[in-house]
Amino acid sequence: MNATSSSPLRVAIIGAGQVAEKVHAAYYRTRDDLRMVAVCDSSEAQARDFAGRYGIPLACTDVQTLLNEARPDIVSVCSPNRFHYEHVMQALAAGCHVMCEKPPAMTLDEADAMRRAARQAGRVLAYDFHHRFALDARMLREQVQAGVLGEVYVTTAKALRRCGVPGWGVFTNKALSGGGPLIDIGIHMLDAAMYVLGFPAVRRVSAHSFQRIGTHKHSGQFGEWDPAAYSVEDAVFATIEFHHGGILRLDTSFALNIPQQSIMNVEFCGERAGATLFPAQVYQDRDGKLITLCERQSADDNRHMRSMKAFVDHVQGQPVTIADAEQGFIIQQLVSAIYEAAEKGTFVEL
Repeated sequence: MNATSSSPLRVAIIGAGQVAEKVHAAYYRTRDDLRMVAVCDSSEAQARDFAGRYGIPLACTDVQTLLNEARPDIVSVCSPNRFHYEHVMQALAAGCHVMCEKPPAMTLDEADAMRRAARQAGRVLAYDFHHRFALDARMLREQVQAGVLGEVYVTTAKALRRCGVPGWGVFTNKALSGGGPLIDIGIHMLDAAMYVLGFPAVRRVSAHSFQRIGTHKHSGQFGEWDPAAYSVEDAVFATIEFHHGGILRLDTSFALNIPQQSIMNVEFCGERAGATLFPAQVYQDRDGKLITLCERQSADDNRHMRSMKAFVDHVQGQPVTIADAEQGFIIQQLVSAIYEAAEKGTFVEL
């Protein structure tokens, strides 16, 4: 399925929300070898408004109608978490390549079925884990592969907000989102950390989850929410143990009494050197002094577009790395294990 100047790939978007507009449509419109042909949303007015802004000929409220009438080659799934599985499976069954927003799905079984369906259909299924596409992540991955850090035995990933409960969408509704900060923002730093480490094999997971603030407060930096309808966790603190003996600590929150408004970063501690992800820096101690081995002056902000480009280039047969269905399954497996460990108060073996 290769595009030429006379036959651009046909692109459809499911879900006409913020991420569809600011990321997916914003990227697709930059390429002459792509043509946006349809958009679908549960709100007909929102779908039509979206279509009008981007010159998309078909706007509808039914996914199967979109697939039957628009016959897309590529589908972006930007619907709420609850519908990722259903919409990805429909698109794959229609012979489409799919870029799905995170998380892959609501459950591990769904993520497993999605990767198997992509494999059987011979189609690309990618997830928009865009932080791994930052130049910072690429730089640290190369440093780890080159052995500059030695064996990395402690990694600390943080996706923390002091009071950053989303006041829009369904982020506080567990039935529709699958969880709170872990599945929304923590999953991003988890993927970035695992990517830099090279996806080491996991032995077991332990975790603690808390809901102490969101059910009492009603407003924060991202607007207001209904505390009576707040059904997700405030914060999760997890430890992932690898078979090689190292650990990855993941701390994530929508609401936590910390001085910083937000922290989104990963630190790596190796036998020879340490590193910080955003902005990327590798350092080591020499006689009590901190020596910088390499660094980026500022964090890369073009990671969303780089993630989208990698997906489209991969669809067109270029040998580029994507956040594929197999790695998406691993990340979903870890998220599921963390939630299970927190609920049961015990280790979950993988």
